[in-house]
Amino acid sequence: MNTVTAKAERVRLAIFDVDGVLTDGRLILGDDGTEHKAFHVRDGLGLVLMREAGLKVAIISARQSQVTAERMAALGIEYVYQGSQDKAQTYSALLDELDLPAADTAYVGDDLVDLPVLNRAGLAVAVADAHPLVRERADFVTAAAGGRGAVREVCELILDAQQRLAPLLARYTDAAN
Repeated sequence: MNTVTAKAERVRLAIFDVDGVLTDGRLILGDDGTEHKAFHVRDGLGLVLMREAGLKVAIISARQSQVTAERMAALGIEYVYQGSQDKAQTYSALLDELDLPAADTAYVGDDLVDLPVLNRAGLAVAVADAHPLVRERADFVTAAAGGRGAVREVCELILDAQQRLAPLLARYTDAAN
């Protein structure tokens, strides 16, 4: 068994950055000041599958966004932290709240502000188009870019390592027969 699989087996809490991970990192601002983001629908189903498997899912974002709040609510994500200027502090508080060791967490990031959490998480993941230092420090780098299926890739990696993926997919594949 490889190290990534062993680390993924332990994950009880998966934490995701938003801009550059759940989205492609672009911020689209309308003339009226409204913010628009594109979330990949397959990433959303990946997060739902994680929850359905009994894993906890969280986001920690340095930015505050109503669009993000609405998307996370629609997906049933309970732990949503926005406007976090110190992600490591937010991460520590979340671990305390859930009474989890860092080794039981995965963190997915793309930029320098994610390094303090990536350095502590049991499974550190960078999206394909992450900053070079983030990719260098990650245990696993996705094939897909942020906002382009990277989150789904991580969800399936963790669920597969825990042998939870096949039963979740069976309801879709068995229904097709």
